[in-house]
Amino acid sequence: DIFYNNCFKIGLLPIVLDSNVVNKLIDEVVTTSGYRLFVDLAAQTVTTPGNEIYSFDIDPFRKYCLINGLDEIGLTLQHADKIKQFEERRRKEQPWLFA
Repeated sequence: DIFYNNCFKIGLLPIVLDSNVVNKLIDEVVTTSGYRLFVDLAAQTVTTPGNEIYSFDIDPFRKYCLINGLDEIGLTLQHADKIKQFEERRRKEQPWLFA
C-alpha cells in the first residue's frame, strides 16, 4: 500500500493485474528477446506483442495527474492566483503577522 501510493507521488504508474496474468507476462519476458508491453494509461490497458489486452483500474484523479504531469506542487500552483489573493487579503486583515 505504501509503495503503491508513493509511486503516484513520483510519477510512476503502478499497475495491478491478477497474479496469473503477471506470472504469464514474466514468463513471456524471460523467454522472448526484445519483449515489450504497451501501456495505455488513457485506455487503462496493457497490450502484449501478441495483442492480448489486459485492463487495469486507476483512480480518476490520479489518472488525471499522471496524464497531465502534475504532482502535489503542480496541483497547488494551478491555484497560484487564488493563493496570491488570499495572501494579499490576509496581509491587509492581519498586518501584525507580517511586522
